[in-house]
Amino acid sequence: MKQTIFFLSDQTAITAELLGQTLLSQFDSVDFVTQTLPYIDTEKKALEVVELINRNAQENGVRPVIFSTLVQEDIKTILHNSQALMLDVFEHFIAPLEQEFNIHSSHRVGKKHSSEDKEAYDHRIQAVNYALNTDDGLSVKQYAKADIILIGVSRSGKTPTALYLAMQFGILAANYPITEEDLESYELPSWALQFKDKLFGLEIDVKRLQEIRTERRPGSRYASLEQCELEVSQIKKLYTREAIPTINTTIRSIEEIATKIIAKSHLKR
Repeated sequence: MKQTIFFLSDQTAITAELLGQTLLSQFDSVDFVTQTLPYIDTEKKALEVVELINRNAQENGVRPVIFSTLVQEDIKTILHNSQALMLDVFEHFIAPLEQEFNIHSSHRVGKKHSSEDKEAYDHRIQAVNYALNTDDGLSVKQYAKADIILIGVSRSGKTPTALYLAMQFGILAANYPITEEDLESYELPSWALQFKDKLFGLEIDVKRLQEIRTERRPGSRYASLEQCELEVSQIKKLYTREAIPTINTTIRSIEEIATKIIAKSHLKR
């Protein structure tokens, strides 16, 4: 039997998703089916959502669960009348904060995404552009601006990690693929010597690397087990020789990889 989860918001629903998924991860034995419904900002939309939720409850015979970051009281009232367990983020946290601060909250829709956050938003966009412009060894001349430079063998996760660091934290993350020539000499590229304090190495297990490369270039030397074993072995020796901090990306999510890199590198989020 599957348990249906709804993430509801009058804005993007990202907060509801993040909190909900974090809590649900503690229940390994439950098979969850999730649905995200953003921008529920009118009574008409709320009524349509209630109809959807009630139909789901009747068809599956299991009460759905709602994670909500809705603000407007009239819309929340409508949702509370659905055949679901509604977990309201603001009801659980805003009231204790109001009591602690001895003031009433604004209950303003989309407060976090207002123009007050524009500076941080613009900084993240600039960081994303930087990550794209310096991806895979492009524009080494811009590396002086980098907060961090990710290095590793091809397909070890450098690009998605750099982009996540940029989008989520506004970190200027460049990335550079260590080539077969670099590995043969066990030496860093010449440009890297002046930026050694910014380097961070990504490692990956051989079998996973082969799987990823096979999807990209099946039957090639690039994707062969022998080549993957060679590169993984050589880059580990290079990291050790140059005392470069590393993280293994094999079984970690992008979120975990990025946050561990930030912690190890003492970067400002």
